[in-house]
Amino acid sequence: MPSLLLTIFPPLLGAILVILLPPGNVRWIKGVALFHAALAFIASWSLVPSFDRTTSALQFVAPFPWSPDADGAAALGVDGISFPMVLLTTLVMLIALIASLHNTHRVKGYFAWFLLLEFAVLGVFTSLSWSLFYVFWELTLVPLFFLVSVWGGKNRSAASMSFFLYTLAGSVLMLVAILALHLSVPKHGFGMVEMQNASAGLGRATQVLLFLGLFAGLAVKIPVFPLHGWLPLAYVESEPPVSMVFSAVLAKMGAYGLLRLTALLPAGAESLVPLLFLLGLVNIVYGALLAFRQPDLKTMVAYGSMSHMGFVLIGVSSLNDAGLTGATMQMCTHGVSSAALFLLVGALERRTKTRDVRQYGGLASVTPRFFVALSLALLGSMGLPGLAGFVSELSTLVGTFQRYEYFAGIATVGVLITAGYSMRAIGRLFFGPLNPRWKHLRDLEPRELVAAAPLGLLIVALGVAPRAALDLVAATVSHMATLFHG
Repeated sequence: MPSLLLTIFPPLLGAILVILLPPGNVRWIKGVALFHAALAFIASWSLVPSFDRTTSALQFVAPFPWSPDADGAAALGVDGISFPMVLLTTLVMLIALIASLHNTHRVKGYFAWFLLLEFAVLGVFTSLSWSLFYVFWELTLVPLFFLVSVWGGKNRSAASMSFFLYTLAGSVLMLVAILALHLSVPKHGFGMVEMQNASAGLGRATQVLLFLGLFAGLAVKIPVFPLHGWLPLAYVESEPPVSMVFSAVLAKMGAYGLLRLTALLPAGAESLVPLLFLLGLVNIVYGALLAFRQPDLKTMVAYGSMSHMGFVLIGVSSLNDAGLTGATMQMCTHGVSSAALFLLVGALERRTKTRDVRQYGGLASVTPRFFVALSLALLGSMGLPGLAGFVSELSTLVGTFQRYEYFAGIATVGVLITAGYSMRAIGRLFFGPLNPRWKHLRDLEPRELVAAAPLGLLIVALGVAPRAALDLVAATVSHMATLFHG
């Protein structure tokens, strides 16, 4: 069996086995789910030594015939942009399932939907056909809808419906654009490579219209202002493991699609990059301002996630090596730090039943492990030198300065605001007088440490030694940049 299929299919097999297990056999359900998520994690990360960092060509290509029509046959594969996303997905999903072990409500459905979601997301990142990409893209919507609507908070119905409607509306426009592009391909194929080659014969106006149609669907997932209306409810009302997936993985699906779209329609991208740059700046500053004014920790992290995704937009809009590298790295580094933040904020809420930062104080003396872990995640998220966020944001800003010069300086305002709310959160949570209500608060437990430790190590490793990650993306990003600069 091709090696990539050993990464993608274990979650699907695990979901089927979970469905077949008796509902009352909770320990077996959780064990089977963890085992298959761990299989996907091991299979994906075992491919790292075999990945050729010197080429932009597709690797680990595996046939995936999903239609009786020969022209509908597709394939799965990865390159320097998609492979890091596969690694991130299998890691975050495994950690999210570990963080879900305390769940006792409708356990069978919860873990089955989670595994199906992982299968669908991996399908998005590995599809080499726009039709297959769209099928997996839509498939992610079903498990997410149920994970929010059944296991979410008190406003879960509104949150799930808002997310569903926003995503579905964008997907309709995406489908129309894909079909229109499909008709322009001489052999009417859906292959990404074939479509990219055929798009060279399209006029600039046509490419712009097709780009806007596809971007509308991708922008909802990122999310891009003003299509972010679903974000606060969905992120906040979801269980913390689901919020981890929303921010660390689902938002990256939209960003990954944008990178593919930029290569697919280069003339359309060149015409619309001023719009992407403007939307990116709005995301960065507006999202950071919204995060700054939130007393609710989870809402703060949610809007902070929106702000950080703005760096992906401005990086892509630069259309140069540094900016595209920064955008790709931002997808990785933000995925790690946001997963850690939602994981740790969820652990605190489960103990105290509140997310209001004003209710805390002095926790460093009673929860030292939690203090170190959350501080590391917040500092990494704000881009402190030596931690993960610094490398990606610096590369993004270098690329945007090369194209937009001093206009790119507006993005640094968002960096300053992020530093402000991050340091304020650290101060209010861990310093000052201890709130008597929390004098016996439990520190992070072994299971929580097992979940948080890999994310913390990556936050440090990506900041101190980013070369390994940069080498993964370098060849593909450099090839993509040549589409715009010869």
